[in-house]
Amino acid sequence: MENQIEEDDEERGERKLGLEQLPTALLATIMAKLDMASICSVASTCRTFKSCASHILTFLPTVHLLDVAPSMDLLAPLLPPNHYLNSLKVDCCRLDDSAIQHFVRPSLQELFLHNCNDFSGKLLFEIGAQCRDLRSLYLGSVSDKRGRAIHISDLEELLRGCQELETLYLMFDVSTFLRHNFARAWTLASEKLTSLEISYISSVMVTELLSPTAGPDQFLQHVQPSVLPNLQKLNLSVDYITDTMVSTISQNLTTLTHLDLRDAPIIEPRVTFDLTNNGLQHINQHGKLKHLSLVRSQEFLVTYFRRINDLGILMMSDKCSSMESICLGGFCRVTDTGFRAILHSCSNLYKIKISHGIQLTDLVFLDISATPLALTHVGLRWCNLLTNLAVTHLTSNLDLTVLDLRDCRSLGDEALLAISALPKLASLLLDGSDISDAGISYLKERASTSLTSLSVRGCKRLSDKCITALLGSGGGSSKPVLQELDLSNLPNLTDNGVLLLAKSRAPICELRMRQCPLIGDTSVMALASMQVDDERWHGNSLRVLDLFNCGRVTALSFRWLKKPYFPRLKWLGVTGSVNRDMVDALARSRPYLHVACRGEELGTGLWDHSDSFYSYDNEEMDELERYILDGNDDISDEEMADVDDIDELEE
Repeated sequence: MENQIEEDDEERGERKLGLEQLPTALLATIMAKLDMASICSVASTCRTFKSCASHILTFLPTVHLLDVAPSMDLLAPLLPPNHYLNSLKVDCCRLDDSAIQHFVRPSLQELFLHNCNDFSGKLLFEIGAQCRDLRSLYLGSVSDKRGRAIHISDLEELLRGCQELETLYLMFDVSTFLRHNFARAWTLASEKLTSLEISYISSVMVTELLSPTAGPDQFLQHVQPSVLPNLQKLNLSVDYITDTMVSTISQNLTTLTHLDLRDAPIIEPRVTFDLTNNGLQHINQHGKLKHLSLVRSQEFLVTYFRRINDLGILMMSDKCSSMESICLGGFCRVTDTGFRAILHSCSNLYKIKISHGIQLTDLVFLDISATPLALTHVGLRWCNLLTNLAVTHLTSNLDLTVLDLRDCRSLGDEALLAISALPKLASLLLDGSDISDAGISYLKERASTSLTSLSVRGCKRLSDKCITALLGSGGGSSKPVLQELDLSNLPNLTDNGVLLLAKSRAPICELRMRQCPLIGDTSVMALASMQVDDERWHGNSLRVLDLFNCGRVTALSFRWLKKPYFPRLKWLGVTGSVNRDMVDALARSRPYLHVACRGEELGTGLWDHSDSFYSYDNEEMDELERYILDGNDDISDEEMADVDDIDELEE
C-alpha cells in the first residue's frame, strides 16, 4: 500500500513538471517565434505563459492586428513599450487620435493602419516626426469622418521626416489639398521612394506634381528639384485619365516599371479630359515598363475610352513588346485586331485582363497556341461575344492558375470541359455564365487537387446537384481542397444543397450565398455543425459567411451564430431587417466579428495589399479575440438570450 502511495506521488510530481517549468528565457525564445494569435492562445492556458507573453510583447518585432479591430482599452496591453518593434499592422476603425502614441515608434520600419476614419492629420504629422526609419507606410481612410481634416503641413511633415520611405499607400482623398501646395510638398519626399499608391487624386494634381515648374506665379522662377526620381510603381485612382497626365508620367518617371491608372467619370469626358490614341503613344517612352493597367470604371456612369481604337493599341503594342502584365478596361472601340496585336507583340506576357471588351471575339484566341506565351493569369470580364471556342483555345496555356470569365454569358458546359484539363488552376470565376450541374462535374478532379477558389454567382441553371457534382458525397478517398466558394444569386439552391456541402467536409473558409431566396435557417444550422475532420468539435473553418437577403433566414439563425459555433468567423453578411435587435446583440456578443447589414461585399481582399497580411490559423478558437476579451463572453451571451426571450414573448 505504501509503495502504491509513493508511486502515485511520483506520478503526480511528474505531471506537475510541464512546459511551464522550463526556464523563462527558453519559454520566451519559443513563444517569440509564434504569431500574435498563437501567442495569445498559449497565454490563455496558465499564469506562467500569460506572464511570459506579457514579457515577450516588450521585444516582439512584429505585431499584426488586422483580423480584429481593437478598442483603445484592448490595444494598450498588446502594445507595451517595445524598442524592437519594426512591423505594426492595425485595423483602426475603433480608434482615434488618442491611439497615435501607441503607433508612432522610432523603431518601426513597416506601418499599416487601416480604417483611420476618426483620425486627423495629426497622425501624418506624428509619423513624420517620430518614425524616421520607416520603409513602408499604409494609411487608409484618414479623416473620412466629418469634422476631421488633414492640413498640408501634416503631409509635408510626413514626407520630410520619413526619408527612408520606399513604399507609400495614401488610401484617402488627397484632392482636397490646394494643388500648388500639394505639388510643392512632394519635393520633400524621399528619393528612395519606389512605390506610390493614392486612392483618389485629380489628374491635374498629378500633372502639376510631376511637372518641372511650380504652380502659382510666385514660384514660376524657381525650378523644382526632381520629384520621385526612383519611382518604379505608381497606382492612382483619378477623376479622368488624360493624354496630358499619361504623357507627364511617362516623360518624368524614367524608372517606372509598373503603371496602374483607374478612373470613374461622373460625366462623359471632353476631348481635353480624355485619353486618346495620341496619349497611348507616350506610354513606355523609356522602355522599362513591365506592367500596365488602364481601366475606366463604370461605377458612376456607363462610359468608355471612346477616343481610342485599334490604331492607338497597335502603336502602343510596338513600344510594349517587353510587357509582362497588361490590364485594359473600357476600350469599346478596340476590335480583335488591336487585342490580337498585344498577344502577338508581347512575348513575355504572363498576365492579361480585359474588361468591357465589347468587340472582343473568339478570333483573338484561335491561334494563341502558335505564340510563345505562357499565360498564368487571364481575365476576360464582360466580354459577351466570347463563346466556348475561345476558352477551348485559351486552355492550351496549361500553366493557367487564375481564370476570370465573369459575365461572359455565352459560356457553357463545353468551356468547363476544356477548363478541367488545366492541371494548375487555382482560381476560377464564372459569374453569370450558362453552365449547368452536369458541366460543374467536369471540375470535380480539379476541386480535389488544385482548385481553391470558385465563383458561380448568378449562374441561374445551377441547383443543389452542383454541390455533389463538384465535391462528391463526402465519402470518397480524395478530399476537396476548395477554400472559397461563391454560390450567390442561385434561385434553385436550397438548404439541401448546403447540407450536402457540410457533409463534404470541404475546408471552406469563405462562403457567399447572398440573394438565394430558398436558403434558410437549416443551412445556418448545418454550417454551424460542419466538421472539417473527425478531431474537431464544431470544426467549422468559415471566416467569411455572406447570407445577405437570403429569403428564408429568420431570427432563429442568430442563435446558431453565437459562440461556440463558427469559432473563426470574421465577416458576416445578413439582412438587418430580419431582426435589428438580434443583429445588434450579435455584434455586441462578438465584437470582433464584422457584421454587414447593407449588402456590402465582405472580406479582406477589398483592402489587402499583401499576401502576408492575412494567414489562416488552424486553432479551434480565435485565440487573439479570446485573449483580449478575457472571459467576457458570458455577459454577451446573456444579452443574446434576453433578445431570444423578448422574441418569444412577442410571438
